[in-house]
Amino acid sequence: MDRRDHLVTLAADMIGKGSKSFAAASRLFDRTTRERVWLLYAWCRRCDDLIDGQDLGGALGDQTAVTLRLEQVRAMTTLALQGHDAGDPAFDCLGVVAAETGLTQAMADAVIGGFALDAREWHPRSERDLMRYCWHVAGAVGVMMAVVMGVDPDDEASLERACDLGLAFQLANIARDLSEDHAAQRCYVPSEWLAEADIPPGEELRPRYRNALAGLAQRLCHLAAAHEASARIGAQRLKLRQRWAILSAAGIYGDIARLVEARGTSAWDSRTVVSNGRKLWWIVRALIQTTLPVTAQQRDLAAQRRVTYASLRHSPV
Repeated sequence: MDRRDHLVTLAADMIGKGSKSFAAASRLFDRTTRERVWLLYAWCRRCDDLIDGQDLGGALGDQTAVTLRLEQVRAMTTLALQGHDAGDPAFDCLGVVAAETGLTQAMADAVIGGFALDAREWHPRSERDLMRYCWHVAGAVGVMMAVVMGVDPDDEASLERACDLGLAFQLANIARDLSEDHAAQRCYVPSEWLAEADIPPGEELRPRYRNALAGLAQRLCHLAAAHEASARIGAQRLKLRQRWAILSAAGIYGDIARLVEARGTSAWDSRTVVSNGRKLWWIVRALIQTTLPVTAQQRDLAAQRRVTYASLRHSPV
């Protein structure tokens, strides 16, 4: 087994354990694209775990040396992108896929910017702050994924839609993970939203505020839906198998937001999950959707997006 095959095997194992939904959708890509997506995922997952002191997710670990770990992430990422052995196989995965597709240091730096925000215990004050965070931790990953799938790095129209898919995913994750984030002393609901709902900071999970919190989660889910619709429009630019995979992922992750909204005040009594049956249903439905034109409803929903790729990519950290 050569070095690349070894790294692909490692990456496949990481995505299989770290994101079953994404792993399922990635199987729809052609082999080359699928392997490249896995390689990029391995780097993203490892960065996240290093910063949060985790192993393929889970409870937040010791944060006493988080600044040092952030600098290690930056250094190993730069080494990998320069074609050197980074000292960590997951970072070497990035080096391989970057050499094959043209991923850049600036793209990686945008993603690392999200880890930097978490490292300094940052909290969004406004909706604009929220979207800036979502850009760094997910929208920028969407852009990298698009390039991995063969989108020209200068094709801003396509990268805009890829960014929107990442934003939709992260908004859904924030709505779903309010309880887990609270346990880790993190909150990504903007302070201005909490104030408008009369929820004191740090008390959003108290029973007396559940109705108000459900309203804020609904607001997050509606934002997610708008960006999901935009991503679906952009998927029309992709090749058939890539379009199928992206529409499957959009449906599966979009279900997270839809289920959170439907569960209302009980959304955080247990973790919201998309069943295997629903995932399979979305994969089949997405295949049908690859042949259908964009609807007026999708365009109207996408028009409700609150930010653009151009406004986000130069966001300060």
